[in-house]
Order: sequence, then structure tokens, then C-alpha cells
Amino acid sequence: MHPVLFNFQLPFYSHNVTIYTYAFCIVIGTLVASLYTKWRAKKDLNIVYLPNSFFYIIFIAGFIGGKLFYYIENPIFYYNNPHFLLDNFSGGFVFYGSFITIIPTVIWYLKKRNIPVLPMLDILAITTIIVHSIGRIGCFSAGCCYGSHTNSFFGLIFPTSNNLTVHPTQLYEATLLILLAIVLLYIKKRQQFNGQLFLVYIGMYAILRVILEFFRGDRRGFIIENALSHSQFIALLILLISLFLYRKLKAKKKINP
Repeated sequence: MHPVLFNFQLPFYSHNVTIYTYAFCIVIGTLVASLYTKWRAKKDLNIVYLPNSFFYIIFIAGFIGGKLFYYIENPIFYYNNPHFLLDNFSGGFVFYGSFITIIPTVIWYLKKRNIPVLPMLDILAITTIIVHSIGRIGCFSAGCCYGSHTNSFFGLIFPTSNNLTVHPTQLYEATLLILLAIVLLYIKKRQQFNGQLFLVYIGMYAILRVILEFFRGDRRGFIIENALSHSQFIALLILLISLFLYRKLKAKKKINP
């Protein structure tokens, strides 16, 4: 694991500036995802110019939501150690926290700009996977979000895993996300209605997340202690919502082809 990518010193500044691998991966993922989004928006929706403000808003909303949910998972710790609230770039984000804040923000922005919501959400399904998969590699480098103890061939030792070999769930998730992207690209060629890719993405990822959480071993919040984590609970809710909306949009397409 390499949580720190490199350090450097600025002129007239006494302290070293630290670049964390996790933050670097998020930035790289965001840049690649932005390029992909602009390309698909131009090709699929004939949107020649997609303002950079669109990506700034997504990044800010995702950052705030991801951090906020991370703090909520262990509120007593941050209440007793408020100085850790300022440690914003060394890691510690909750994906579903970012997701829940980004989606309404994106819908508001698209409606304000008169950009078709469902087709753009289909594009953003792949966009999200790009950022998420690269971000999970950042998690692996930071040594967070690891799995439970295992004696399997895949087991690795993390700095905070008490010298035990654990599941590298970050790499599991990154791999599954790439496979999910391939599935979405396959479905795209046979797409039946706008919003289908997005709903398949959030539904399939919810299933993957529920399963992956059983392999997790780091400290995180639970709805039911050691049985149902926060992420699993949110994933199950999102799965139900995605199934409902999928059936609704599919039926609407049959009525109004």
C-alpha cells in the first residue's frame, strides 16, 4: 500500500505538501470520466458544449456527500476528535453518500439547462463506474475499505489489519465495476428505453455491494450490528427503487413507443 504518492515543498512555505494516492486517483478518474461524458454527450445527444460547471458541481456534491456520510458512520469518534474533520484529503469517503447527493444535484442542473435527463443519466452510468473503479484502486493504495480475514490465495496484509491477511475487497470491487461497465455497453447496443442503462447500473451495483459488504472487515457503521451495514441498507433501498422505476419506464415505453 502507498497512501502517500509523493511530497514536495513550495517556495516560501516551511512545510511539505503531501499528495495522497487516494486523492490523486479521484482526480484522475474525474478527468477521464469528464472526457468520456463530453464525448458521449456530443455523440448521443448532439450536445456540442457541456459546461465545465457541470463537472464542478458533481465533484463538489460528491465530495460533500461522501465526507458527510463518512462522518455519520462514526459520529461519536468525530465528536470526540473534531480535528479529524479537517483531514479531508487522506481518504475516508462513502460512495453511497456521494451518490445520494450527486443524483438530485445532476437532475436539477440538467433540467435547468434543458438537457434530457434520462439519456444523460445513461451516459453518467458509465461515467460513475470510471470514477468509482479508479477510486477503489485509490482505496487499495490508502489501505482502507479492506476485507475480513482470509487464508485464501488472494489475501493481503494491510497496515491496519493487525498483520492479518484479509480480502482486498477494493480490487474485487474495481474488477466487478469494470465487468459491469462491459455489461452496460452490451445492453446499450440493444437499449429499449431512456434510463435503462442507469437503472441497470444502480440495480446491479446494489446487488454487488450487498455481497461485497460480507467480505468487508474494516470498521464501519451498521444498521443491525454485524448483520446489516449502512451501505447494505442503502443498497437494498436503491435496488427496490431501481426495479420499480425499470418496470414503470418499460411499461411507459410500450404504451408510447
